[in-house]
Amino acid sequence: MDFSFLIILAIGAVALFLMSSRQRKAQREQLSFRDNLQPGQRVMTGSGMYGTVVEVDGDEVTLESTPGNESVWIKAAIARLVEPPVDEETEVDEDAEDDVEWRDEPGAIPPGRIDVPDDLSSLQPPRDDEGPDTKKSQQ
Repeated sequence: MDFSFLIILAIGAVALFLMSSRQRKAQREQLSFRDNLQPGQRVMTGSGMYGTVVEVDGDEVTLESTPGNESVWIKAAIARLVEPPVDEETEVDEDAEDDVEWRDEPGAIPPGRIDVPDDLSSLQPPRDDEGPDTKKSQQ
């Protein structure tokens, strides 16, 4: 046998071992996740349905998708835990104090906020959606 053939086989065996160990680790993490499901957690199923865990009974999980709408799923169908959205801090508008004067008047429009063209040449002509269909009348 050729020595290079043995090296290729050894590299293939090592790669196969490393890939299978990663898969086993991912399977253990998924199993641990599903075993630790608790009521109140928001989850997503493998089919994409979002719900809140109501009850865990053995291999069955009861999810509530909307208030009062419960369905029973097997644990293997739960794909992942959904984290609640993080509130992003809104940037403080430095000009906010300048706009206070116009806000006090009801119906007032802030200065410089509306751009009205001086002429009507840039506007599109009105569409005649209610008129007869010209394609049908030509046939």
